[in-house]
Amino acid sequence: MTSKKKVPLRKCAATGEMLPKKDMIRIVRTKEGEVSVDLTGKKSGRGTYVSKTEAAVETAKRQKSIETQLGVSVPNEVYDDLLHAIRREALK
Repeated sequence: MTSKKKVPLRKCAATGEMLPKKDMIRIVRTKEGEVSVDLTGKKSGRGTYVSKTEAAVETAKRQKSIETQLGVSVPNEVYDDLLHAIRREALK
């Protein structure tokens, strides 16, 4: 008998798709209201996920879906960090 390990799914803030957690990038808001990209997925705070595609990041920025999820305004640097992380991973 083979036991398949359950794959944790997360909902993309931009597209609404349910995808495996490893295919997503987490954005976190700390108690202080600071928003940052959480590549480890372990930072404490309120988090939301976006899929690892530039299109999803652009959609999230345009629709302000990350801002809605986290309840704070998201600086452009966070979107730049997301795009940078996606491009860096694409090179691997």
